[in-house]
Amino acid sequence: MSTHSGIPLVFGEEVSEALHAGDPVVALESNVITHGLRYPDNAATAKKVEDAVRAGGAVPATIGIDGGRLVIGMGDADIERFASSSGIPKVSSRDLPVVLARGGMGATTVASSLVAAQLAGIPFFSSAGIGGVHRGAETTMDVSSDLIQFTRSKVAVVCAGAKNILDLNLTMEYLETQCVPLISYRSDDFPAFYCSSSGIRSPHRIDDEALVARVVENHWAAGNNSGVVITTPPRPEDAVDLAEAEAAVAEALRAAEQDGVTGNAITKYLMRAVDRATGGKTARANMAVLISTAEVGGRLAAAHARHVRERAS
Repeated sequence: MSTHSGIPLVFGEEVSEALHAGDPVVALESNVITHGLRYPDNAATAKKVEDAVRAGGAVPATIGIDGGRLVIGMGDADIERFASSSGIPKVSSRDLPVVLARGGMGATTVASSLVAAQLAGIPFFSSAGIGGVHRGAETTMDVSSDLIQFTRSKVAVVCAGAKNILDLNLTMEYLETQCVPLISYRSDDFPAFYCSSSGIRSPHRIDDEALVARVVENHWAAGNNSGVVITTPPRPEDAVDLAEAEAAVAEALRAAEQDGVTGNAITKYLMRAVDRATGGKTARANMAVLISTAEVGGRLAAAHARHVRERAS
């Protein structure tokens, strides 16, 4: 166990060795284990995501909170315990100091995983879909803490864009206003999670992994203490048609308003409502995107590690 600024970090052996050697590592959130699929599918999917990172050429580091410590690289037994336990709280960066102080278990979100990744010295993180500006945010002020954390953590985020239940135009505007670089890997458009395109053009398309690595390093070399968002669309065979997804979201939003669902509960409610409206298609696509994004994250982290080594030699 090591301590960084008073925060205890427990590293898995594989992750510790990789970081010591300068080998590529990709951080992963644990919220998808505890608040996604039911057991045992959640544990099986978590292991498939880790295998995808390895297939991309990097070491996976699934992050969790246990006993007042940040676990950087959960083992199979940890994943199994998190997957089969009930009542583990979803912990964003706002809640992280409280949960650590109390000494219980916690599942990290995108935002809290970025905090942990930077503390651990892991420059790459992968997630299927990031949070963003919610629809109606002009009156509710509902903006995901993911976006705020991108401005505070020096970690490159590989994702399939943002969930289509959000206001994706405002999400893009927010990233631009906060000077967070956004590049799309081998795609012209900003993807919408399990939809290949949101219909919004990406500011930058880059097809070369080495060039992506240089972009990330240039951003930090310029003195920025923020992240870089790198999008990769779902594979064509996994993607959901945008028009079908939009119709399902519209129906889910109406149902949420009727049921009075707001605040932290809205995302989970909408995702499940959309899944029902599409006959389970979006849930299957969600699983597939988690895995395909992790593989790309592994490849890009490996390219970044090579670039850092070349610069140092």
